[in-house]
Parts: sequence; structure tokens; C-alpha cells
Amino acid sequence: MSTQPALQVVATPATNSSKSERTWFAANWGLLAAIAALVVVLLLPTPANLPVAGHRMLAILAFAVIIWMTEAIDYAVSAIVIAALMAFLLGLAPSVANPKVLMGTSAALTLAFSGFTSTGLVLVAAALFLAAAMTQTGLDKRIALNILARVGTETRNVVIGTILVGIVIAFMVPSTTARVACLVPITLGMIAAFGVSRTSTFAAMLMMVTVQTASIWNVGIKTAAAQNMIAIGFIEKAFNQTITWLEWLIAAAPFGIAMSIALYFVMTRMMKPEVTSVPGGAEGIKKSLADLGPMKTSEKKLLAISLTLIAFWATEGVLHKFDTSTTTITAVALMFMPGIGIMTWKEAQPKIPWGTVILFGVGISLGTALLQTKAATWLADIVVLEFGLKNATALFILGTMSLFLVIIHLGFASATALASAMIPIVIAVLKGVATPGINVIGMTMLLQFVVSFGFILVVNAPQNMVAYGTDTFTARDFVRTGLVLTVVALGLVMLLGATYWRWLGYV
Repeated sequence: MSTQPALQVVATPATNSSKSERTWFAANWGLLAAIAALVVVLLLPTPANLPVAGHRMLAILAFAVIIWMTEAIDYAVSAIVIAALMAFLLGLAPSVANPKVLMGTSAALTLAFSGFTSTGLVLVAAALFLAAAMTQTGLDKRIALNILARVGTETRNVVIGTILVGIVIAFMVPSTTARVACLVPITLGMIAAFGVSRTSTFAAMLMMVTVQTASIWNVGIKTAAAQNMIAIGFIEKAFNQTITWLEWLIAAAPFGIAMSIALYFVMTRMMKPEVTSVPGGAEGIKKSLADLGPMKTSEKKLLAISLTLIAFWATEGVLHKFDTSTTTITAVALMFMPGIGIMTWKEAQPKIPWGTVILFGVGISLGTALLQTKAATWLADIVVLEFGLKNATALFILGTMSLFLVIIHLGFASATALASAMIPIVIAVLKGVATPGINVIGMTMLLQFVVSFGFILVVNAPQNMVAYGTDTFTARDFVRTGLVLTVVALGLVMLLGATYWRWLGYV
């Protein structure tokens, strides 16, 4: 009798320890897989035509891809870990320019944080402040409700209104997650005002329209998504050229418009709502507008700044030579100035996702290092050889690379991370083909569109997960409608490459 309790006392900690170990391994398998990939690549023999620094960058790339795909650690933390790996592994590698000396940890650390000097990073950070100002003042909600108040109460009109809201807000709020976070409560309010259950087909359709519109116009507008800035940052470094806001809009708006039309038909046909009219909806929207009260002074100031900023974006290189990043950071500076005072630093700081800024900076650094160490070129040569792209037509290259990016995006929960890992390789691949007449900058931009295709899985983009958290639609419905949207989007990319973009001279 006396031994039984003693046995229990001894056995329980061992059992708990075993369970704890199993739980730890289950929770951190992604990190362990990333470390294993890093070590395996490092232990492989260095190819004769690849610098040691390039070999080590491929190991870091393998680590980064697995970490980002599995979301083993927070994105911001992953960026810091990647920077540390670059500092040590590259610092102890022979210099690419002079293999007789080591690069040194100081030079490697400078390279690891070189992305923070990118004008694209300035634009992303400034865009986040603009999004915070929209949320702080409530101007985004007022714009959305005013548009919805004018579209009518028929189901089809509500869907069209929701798409229009997404388009307009994409011009005003240059942050996808912030846009969707603003619009989701409005969409839920509409569903409630219409007297429709959250589990209804109408609710599912409307919420998916909200989030898919945001993803579509990430492509249509240069400033709508951070991944666009990633691509432009690499283009600027590789070719010493940039793409203005207006040039991007002219090239991409046809895609956005066509996809918006496709979205309407796909969603209304595949997710047929229970009702054709939603009486009482107009009153609900008007009530929400009334609750906002008259337009505040801060909203008027922000609206004036935003419209002026859009005007500067649209006339870059036409009426003036101020680049998008400069005009945007100037607008943010004005928001904080005494007398204008839309918000204070203390109000803005908690609303800024600083992790996004860190990920962006290190992501640019990762891609830059892949290019500088010739790792991207070496990897691209393999891709060109394996896929038979060396002398392929422009459309075959476009189709093959697009399909490759769509498939690999299934494993990524961040288009920013995907762009950081893949765009340098895309640039290297396009430089490696021998097909005459290919516009590498234009083709890179077109493939960057595909990077933004987060239509299929809920986990493919943060904005998808924000909407999914409302429990209005199932992952299955998202996948089946998203697959159709992806097929349409790929078809449009090929059509643009074969017609409109050839006319522009981009392909």
C-alpha cells in the first residue's frame, strides 16, 4: 500500500515530461525541418560554378522558405533570425569579389540589412501610417458606407457595391490587411441589417467578395500591396529603373477590372444567395452613417491629403519628378505636423504592424544577397535548363513561370515573403533565357501579378484569415470558388501578355 503512492509520484513527472516533449516537437516541427534543410544544404559539396557565399545563401533560402511556408515562428522573428544567419554564414565565407579574403561579419551584416535603405521600404512604412490614419479618423468606413448607400438593396447591387467599395478603398488605404479589417465589420453590419444569418449563402458570398476584391486590386494598384514594392525594389536594384504609379495602373488596371467582373459572375453563380432583394438594408446602412455623425475636421484633412497624394502618384514622371515614396512620406509628415494634426505619434504607433516593416526590409536583403552572391543566377540556370526555357517563346515562359508561382504560393501565408524569395529568381531566370525581344522588366512585373494570387486557400494571405475569422464561409467554399478565380486570373495574365502588353511593349 505504501509503495503505490510513491510509484505514482515518480511516474507522473516522467509521463508529463514525455507529453511535454511530444507537444514541443509537434509545435516546432517546422523550425526543426528548416534547421535540417539549412544543415543539409550546407553539407552538400559546393558546385564548381557557384561561390561559397552563394552556396550558403541557398542554404539560408531553404531555411527561409520552410520557415515561411510552415509559419514555424512569427514573420518578424524569422526576419531577425535570417539576418543573423546571413551575418555569420556570409561573414565567414570568402568574398565573391575577392575569394582570397573573408567577407567579414560587418560587411555581411550590412548586406543583411541593406533592404532597409530601399525606397520601397519607405513607401510600405508610410502606407501603414496612412492606413492607421484612415482607421483613426473613420474616413475609410465613411467612404465605404456612402458608396453602399447609393447602390440599392437588390442582392446583385449589393455585390457590385461591395466590389466598388473594395476598389475605391484600395486607392485610399495602401495596406491589404488594413482594408479588409476595415471592410469586414461593414460587411457584417450589412448582413445583420438585411436580416440574413451569418451562416447563409448570401453572407458567405458577400464576405468572400469583400476579401477577393482586396486580393484582385493588390494587382491593379502599385501602392495596394507590400509585395509590389518588393518586386519594384528588386527591379530598381537589377536594372536601375523603376515603374511609376501611373505606369503600373495603366498596365494592371485592365486585369483588375476584368477580374472584378469575373468575381461578380463567379460568386453570384457559384454561391447563389437565398434572396434576390434585401429590404431593410438601405435603412441599416443609413443608420450606420448617421451613427458616424457629421464629417469631422480630421476626416476632411485626411481626405484632402489623400486626394492630393493620389494626384501626385498619378502624375509622377508626367507633371513632376517626385517618386511615389517621396510624396507618400511627405503626406505622412504633414499628418503629424502641428496645425494639421490628424493624429499623434502615440496614437499611430500601436496601429502600425512593425513586423511587416522588418519582414519587408530583411526580405529585400535576402533577395539582394541571392543576386550578389550569384546564388539566384545559379538556381535560375537550373530552372531554365529543367523547364526548357532557354529558347522558349515569351508566352511559354510566362505560362510556365506563372504556374510554378501559383503552385508554390499554396505553401506560403504571405505574398510579401513569397516575393522576397521568388522575384530575384524570376529576374535571374528571365535574364538567362536566349529568346530575343523579351522585356525582362515587363515580364517580371507580370509575374509579380501572379505572386498576389492568394485566391485558393484561406491561409494564403492575412486578409483571407481576417475574413475567415467571421465564420461566415467555409474553407471548402473558399477553395472551390478560389480555384475558378485562379484559372480565370491565369488566363487573363496570358491574354494580357499576348495582346495588351505586347501593344504596350512590355513583353
